[in-house]
This record gives sequence, C-alpha cells and structure tokens, in this order.
Amino acid sequence: MPSPWPRRTFLHAAGGGALALGLAGAPAHPALAAAGPSPAPDALGTASDAEFDTLRGRWRDLILGTGFSPTAEPFRGILAALGATAAEYRATMAPASGSLWPGRSWADPDPDVDAESYAFSATMNEAYTRLRTMAEAYSQPGTGLTGDAGLRDAVLTGLDHLNAEVYHERTTRYGNWYNWQIGAPQALMDTCVLMYDDLSAERIAAYCRAVDAFVPDSVFASYTGTSTGANRVDLCRGVVLRGIVGRDPAKISLASRALEPVFPYVTSGDGFYADGSFVQHRNVPYIGGYGAVLHDGVGRLLALLRGSSWAVTGPGTQLFLDTIEKAVAPFLYNGLMMDNVSSRGISRMGTSDHQRAHGLMATILLVGQGASAEENARWRAMVKGWLRRDYHYPALADPGLSLVRASLLQGLQDDPSVRAAPEPVEHRLFPQMARATHRRRGWAASLSMASNRIAHYEFGNGEHARGYHTGAGWLSWWGDDFGLEQYSDAYWPTVDPYRLPGITASRKPLADGEGGNWGQPMPDAAWVGGTTDGEFAAVGQHLKGLSSTLDAKKSWFCLDDSVVCLGAGITAADGHAVETTFDNRALGTTGAPALTVDGRTQPVAQGWTGTFAGASWAHIAGQAGYVFPGGARLGALREERTGSWRDINTGGSPDPVTRRYLTLFTDHGVDPTGGAYAYVLLPGASAHATARAARDRGRLRILANSGARQGVHVPRLGLTAVNFWSAGTVERLRVSAPASVLVREHRNGTATLVVSDPARQATGLELVWHRRVSRVLSRPASVTAATTGSSLRLVLGDLTGLAGAPQRITVRLG
Repeated sequence: MPSPWPRRTFLHAAGGGALALGLAGAPAHPALAAAGPSPAPDALGTASDAEFDTLRGRWRDLILGTGFSPTAEPFRGILAALGATAAEYRATMAPASGSLWPGRSWADPDPDVDAESYAFSATMNEAYTRLRTMAEAYSQPGTGLTGDAGLRDAVLTGLDHLNAEVYHERTTRYGNWYNWQIGAPQALMDTCVLMYDDLSAERIAAYCRAVDAFVPDSVFASYTGTSTGANRVDLCRGVVLRGIVGRDPAKISLASRALEPVFPYVTSGDGFYADGSFVQHRNVPYIGGYGAVLHDGVGRLLALLRGSSWAVTGPGTQLFLDTIEKAVAPFLYNGLMMDNVSSRGISRMGTSDHQRAHGLMATILLVGQGASAEENARWRAMVKGWLRRDYHYPALADPGLSLVRASLLQGLQDDPSVRAAPEPVEHRLFPQMARATHRRRGWAASLSMASNRIAHYEFGNGEHARGYHTGAGWLSWWGDDFGLEQYSDAYWPTVDPYRLPGITASRKPLADGEGGNWGQPMPDAAWVGGTTDGEFAAVGQHLKGLSSTLDAKKSWFCLDDSVVCLGAGITAADGHAVETTFDNRALGTTGAPALTVDGRTQPVAQGWTGTFAGASWAHIAGQAGYVFPGGARLGALREERTGSWRDINTGGSPDPVTRRYLTLFTDHGVDPTGGAYAYVLLPGASAHATARAARDRGRLRILANSGARQGVHVPRLGLTAVNFWSAGTVERLRVSAPASVLVREHRNGTATLVVSDPARQATGLELVWHRRVSRVLSRPASVTAATTGSSLRLVLGDLTGLAGAPQRITVRLG
C-alpha cells in the first residue's frame, strides 16, 4: 500500500507569507457558469459577486506580493530568475499523451507498484507547479514575460491538457495521495486566480469539478489520518480557493469551519501541545517542517478571509497566535531553524537550516498582522533581530526566497521604527516532543532525544536514510558570530552519522532507513525530559539504541556559560564498540583550526588521530572549550569525508561532496558494562578560559554520575540539579520516586525548587530538601502537603497526567 504520508516540499513554489492586503479586487468574470449546482450560501453570510472578486484579488496579491519596486534588488533578481525559469518551461513544453514535458510522464504503467505510482503522481503535481510558475511570470512585472500572449496561451494549453488527460473526475487516484488532494489542487487554483480573466466559464467549471472529485467534502468529516495538522490546513486552502474561483460560498464556509480543529492544543498525536511542542506523523517533532507549512497556510488563510463573510474567528485563533512565541521562536536562532525539528527536511539537497528559517520569518510577519498590536510589535522586533544577526546566509540574499517573502522582510528591514530585539536568555523544555533549547547571550544549544512517545527519527519516501542517531542525545549548538554555518554546508551527506555531537551510540552498522519506511521506531524508554526554572535546566534521557542493546543514562545541566554533560550505566552487547561524541565540528572545505589538549597544540594534518589518556581539557580555536572533570580518555580525529546527497535522500544528486571535520570523542569499548563520561561544553570560550575552568575545582561539583542518579552543584549560581533515575538521596535532596529536581537559592533569601516526573509514572512523590525553610511562598496544585522547619518536605500527588511538566515551588529560607 502507498504510504499515508506525503512527499512534501516544505517551501512551496508559490512562496509563503504576504502583505496585509486591501480589498480592491479584480473585475468579475465576464461569463461565469456555475461549476455544477451551487448550494445555498451558508449561514455565515451571503456572498455577492463583489466579495468573490475581492477575495480573488486578495489571493492574487498573496501570491504575487505588493509594495515593492521591480527594479530594486533583491526583487529585480528574483523577477529575472522567475522569467528565465518560465521561459525555459515554455520552450520545453510539448503536450503529448501522458505528459506535458518530455520525459516527465504521469502515465503510471503499473499502479500496483508503489515506487512507480509515487513517481508518476508526483510528475502530474510537478506539471501543475510549472504552470503556476509560468502564470506568475506572466502576471508579475519585470520578468521579461509580463503580459506575454504566447506565455498566456501556453499556460491555458497546459491546463487543458492536464484536465483532459489526468486530473479530472473520471481518473482513479494512484500513487501519493498528497499530489491529488493538496499539491495539484493548490497549484491549479493558484493558476486559476492568476489567469482568471483569460479562463472561460467552461474551463473553470471543469477544473472545479476535478478538485471536487479528489478533495470531496468527506475529507473534513473527521480530524484523523491525513486530515490533521498541516495537512488539514493545506486541504482547507485548496477548497477555499476552489470556492472562490467557482463562486461557491458553501465550499468556502466548509473549509473555513474545517480549520477549527487545528487550533486547540492536543494531548496526543499530531498538532500543537500546551508546552509548545509540535508533532506530525504521530511521533515526529516537526516545527521546522509541517509546523512551518501549517503556520504559512493558516497565516495566509486568515489574511485572505479577514473581514469577509467567512472570517476565521473565535478563541482558537488566539491559541494559534500564541504558538509563535511558545513553539516557533524557541527554535529560530539568528536566522536559522534548528535542524532537530525539521526531520526529513534536513536530508533535502538545496535547502538548509537558514532557508527554512527565512520562510518562517516572513510568515511570522504575516501572522502578526492578525495579532494584537503588542504581539505584532514584539514579533517584528524579534524577526528584525534575526535578520540583522544572520551573517552566514542573510535572508535577503537567499535566491530561493519567494518575492512575497522578500517584500515582507525587506519592508521590515527598511522600517526605522522597529528596533531589533536581542536573543533572549532562557531555557525552554518541550517534554511532549523530547526537545529542549538553551539560549544565552552569545550562543544557543538544543537537545534532541527519543522516548516511548517520540521516534528515534523518521525515514520515508527515500528521505533521511541515515538519521537514525539524531534522537540519541544530539547536542547541537551555535555562536552568535561563529558556528551559524555548522549544519548548513553539506553537513548531513558528509558527517559520520554514528558521531553526531553529544550522542552515545553503538558502532553497530545500521541499514539505510533502519526501522523501515515510515516505521518511525521508538525506544522503550519512558524517562526522557527534565525540569527548568526558565533560565537553567536539568535534562535527562534514558537512552536505548535503535536496533541495538545499548542502554545508558544521559544528563545535561544547562548553565549560564556552559552545558555539563554526564553519562553513566553505558551497557551494550552488540559485539561493537560504543562511543560518546563530545563534538563533531564542521570545518567546510579548507578549515583546520588549532586543537589544544592540556596546553599542547596538536597537528592540523587531515587524517590525523590522537588519543589522550587522562585529558583534563581541550580547545578548538574559534569554537569552544571542553573540560573533563576527573580526566577522560579523549579521542581526536581530523578527517575529510566524502558523500553525496543521494546517499541520504533518493531525490538528491549522486555527485560527491567533501567536507572536513574535527571530532572529539571517547571510546567505551566493545560491549561495555557500566561505562561513563563527564564533560563540560563551553561554547565560545578561549583556550585560556578553558584551562582556567579546568583548574577551578570549586567552580562545579559533580554530585553523582551513576545509572541511579546524576547531579551537579554550582556554588556561584546557587544551583543544585539532580536527575533521579530511581528513588534515593543526593547531598541534601531525597526523593521517593524517579524525578528531575532543580534548586536555586537566591540572594534575596528565597529559593526556587522545580520538580518534574519525566517518566510520567509517579502516582505520588515526596521530596525532602535538608535545608532550613521558614515558609512556602507559592506552590502549584500538584503539591498536596508542605512541611517547613529544619528541612522542607513536599508531598506531590499523582503526576502521571501532567505530561512531564515542571512543578515550581518558591520558599523563604530560614
């Protein structure tokens, strides 16, 4: 059976995001015949011809953009490139039986063969997308083809050919459902909007009948399967536009109402969660992929329908607006979208973390136009900050940026009234998708884990074939003026997939797509998550390897200038070595920064390897310092690695690419029992600062590092944090069940305790802190009893239903 999931291109050809638009519309169609019987207008309002014309004109502007000069850059270049692409499409278009372009057939020879069916249905979709590109070049100024009669006739010929040959109500769908229900209808209706005045009533009726056949009203009957999250939004978009083009108010009403299930937060499956998580495909974090599509689609539909008879209103829209700051912004850093929430998207040639961010930045500006004045002002300042600080790949230099997105971002950059906001100092924990982000002045980091709720990784449609260890405690990080290129320059086709930064992994060879197509394998591990006070955090992962016997406990303690990384109980019986990778820095094609270990600079020759027993610190020039409390057996490797995008994605080029890497790791040996590690990552630290941190014994104390408990004490921050994998005591803290605990003592005589149940298995929890406390100042409802005095005793009730959310208590010290 074909997969239920789409082969989606996250950056739609028509672009995403657009300007706030006026109500001036195109003139009514001269002789529109109804596309079949039209139901009576819905109770939401009676539409006039003028209202359909207004909406059609508004969507036209949402496709093309407004308020820019076609002779000014970057618009001049974007328009010229659009014209060149459209000219090539016109020159090579050759309608024939089963195809519109030579070698691009949609005539599936064997619908029972999934791979072939997928390819041929995608070709049909691609043909509509090309026609939309040609229609844009015809409609836009400055393309060299503006108003060109020959191009117009080619578009109409193409539309008729596709409708006669394949996309009509008599065709039985084959291949990927997405191409028939989302890809083709969107591109077709977009093209109809752009070419509306040149379309006969008969053509419009035929095209609308085709959309009705493949996207029947029944797709909205229940919020399940392929009609959830971003897919539901895309289905709504196609039907809304079909209603506008075909002047059918019932269709617009149906699709407008069908958006409503997207807004409420979910507690399982696809959608947004109250903690800011976003999941698609049941168990895959996807804010940078489907989440971006959802925001783009909802933002444009809100802008389209605003003020009309079908305006999307109600309390759910505010929940959606809240996700900009709760779910999207935490994963955008100085112009890039963190890869650990983009899943298969990171394996696609021609895209990068920066390009994924550019579209979302423009979408935020669009969505902000429907938010409160305060929200809109915050978001514009936030986006301007990202624009200003992206030295590696500035958004307005992105040749793949659509014209409407470029116009939004250029307008913001040129607006002197908006002051760029700095990156926030905060920690954000996302228990519902096993992710965390940590942001400081000058750097940011993010953690990627897997659990019995979140997949190791996703493989499908031949994409992301070697992403199997991206959920094994991958610790990605960037600096504000260094490291923004870390994952952008052919990292994924060339990096050793068994040595991602921060992971612990068996060297057991795994097959491409291990776990199966759309298998989305999950480990049988419940304790994954942590706790945070919003600034610092304790995060932990009970790691179980993919198709491996590997078992380990991993913890990260996120501080003001560093991340303390602990691992213990590392055990495996696969007959292969197990490694923990401290870091794996991408160096491009020529980079060779100095590596210093315990004060000695190491060779820079490619292919060099070194092993240092009892290393206390290491430093990579221009990148970071690494401190090893108690010493470490440090392995170091400089290497040039060659791969191709085809290796990780069947849609990629087979041409080889080579990049350099500097890897720091420790080898736990073959089939370790009780292996451990401890290191401190200091992003941006100098060699001198790293050496000083290694010598300062009072700077940090590791309180425990075992398979039962892991914890640290940082005196200068008044911070104690412990991940209890089982009940027990560490220093002054005792818990009666597995938990994550963070304590901060403040200079004003108060203290904050934050506790969570990451495993979601504690039906009750007692926490004792052996510290004099005079009074409890605040506590959540989950705390059922509290006793103060020479010690603080807190009793918490059933935590299993709190989804691992941290519980915060404030006390007055004695």
